Amino acid sequence: MKRIAILASGSGTNAQRLIEHFQASDHAEVVLVGCDQPGAGVLQRAWDLGVPAYLFGGRDLREGRVLAELQTLGVDLVVLAGFLRLIPREMVEAFPDRIINIHPALLPKYGGKGMYGAHVHQAVIAGKESESGITIHVVNERFDEGEHIAQFTCPVLPDDTPETLAARVHALEHAHFPAVVESRILLLE
Repeated sequence: MKRIAILASGSGTNAQRLIEHFQASDHAEVVLVGCDQPGAGVLQRAWDLGVPAYLFGGRDLREGRVLAELQTLGVDLVVLAGFLRLIPREMVEAFPDRIINIHPALLPKYGGKGMYGAHVHQAVIAGKESESGITIHVVNERFDEGEHIAQFTCPVLPDDTPETLAARVHALEHAHFPAVVESRILLLE
């Protein structure tokens, strides 16, 4: 059974979907939810689902304490689910092609530092795009530049607001992220 760690910074709906998916899986289990925000909803979601949570700061990430925790737990795959910090090079090297992220746009457009949540949806609408979606990709040392694993699209409607577009994009995340993560796990076996 492969071991997954999820890193998240926010409310944790994607983390919850992943935990629930893998609680019913024969291939992997979520053994840790790591979070860099003390008040983030993901911590309660992890608790409610019986998954240990690990709260850390940016310095812990930069200085290798998060990496040491992941290695101590024998983690096979790290999944970023709304995690807003850049992953240090040492962690990327320790988990080659085994850290994946979900981004709420069709990369390479609308990615990079500061492009998360409502910022992305505002930019997509301002860019007069006809479609948006999600990109699931391998993590490297730069924001949102790793190899694409999968993309799923939805329309951008003429009367969309960042909130209405976000709802459609979020539905794509919930529908596809767990299955793509599971396909990645199967590659490790």
